[in-house]
Amino acid sequence: MPLLTVQGMTHRFGGLMAVSGYDLSISQGQIVGLIGPNGAGKTTIFNLITGMYTPDQGRITLDGEDITGLRPHEIASRGLGRTFQDLRLWRHMTVLEHVMLARYARLDYGFLGAFLNTPKRLRQEAAAEKKARGLIAMLGLSHLADQTVANLPYGAQRRVEMARALATEPKVLFLDEPTVGMTPEELDQIIAIIRRIHKELDLAIFLIEHRLKFVMELCDRIQCLVFGEVIAHGTPEEVQNNPKVVEAYLGKEKVA
Repeated sequence: MPLLTVQGMTHRFGGLMAVSGYDLSISQGQIVGLIGPNGAGKTTIFNLITGMYTPDQGRITLDGEDITGLRPHEIASRGLGRTFQDLRLWRHMTVLEHVMLARYARLDYGFLGAFLNTPKRLRQEAAAEKKARGLIAMLGLSHLADQTVANLPYGAQRRVEMARALATEPKVLFLDEPTVGMTPEELDQIIAIIRRIHKELDLAIFLIEHRLKFVMELCDRIQCLVFGEVIAHGTPEEVQNNPKVVEAYLGKEKVA
């Protein structure tokens, strides 16, 4: 049984058809990529699945549970974590504080524990910090744990956002253009980090990316989206050599 399924998802913005009849299936441990030209509707698909928007039609199922139309925090609590194309970090907070904040969603020491230093609260917060530092180490950020994110290089800030998403213990991790703005050296680093995350946590990963090198190296399957419709779906080799995909990226004249 797939971990995440999307069936017939459709969404309009006024008279504009943004996504039409979109289907997706991701199993445990798979990495699936979504590519396409700018404005194809890739981030809209992320926003629909994660609850930022509500689909006009279709059904979304996560680990056997229908999550269609739920709020973003409800979907996150059920095991879907994500990053954003535009960084959404609090510049005055440290790396550790960012990841710890996400861990609080998994703590259950109750109302009384929130005001008193109960043993249960102390135990859970110590365990949360240990988990947070482990994720920070996995992302190669241990030496920056106590730095405010405003002082970090752009590539490191991207990894902070990824560590924060992982801190919610997702079953499926959504990465929205994780390499945008990165140098070639940072690109190689993030590929290695995602491979490590995938191997050690056995996560299902769904990512949007515009760098074909990135998706070709990482993904088991790839979808290509154009004007809200999937025009190709298959292995990296199949999608890369699909004439419709080549035309979507280069145009008819270039293909000819």
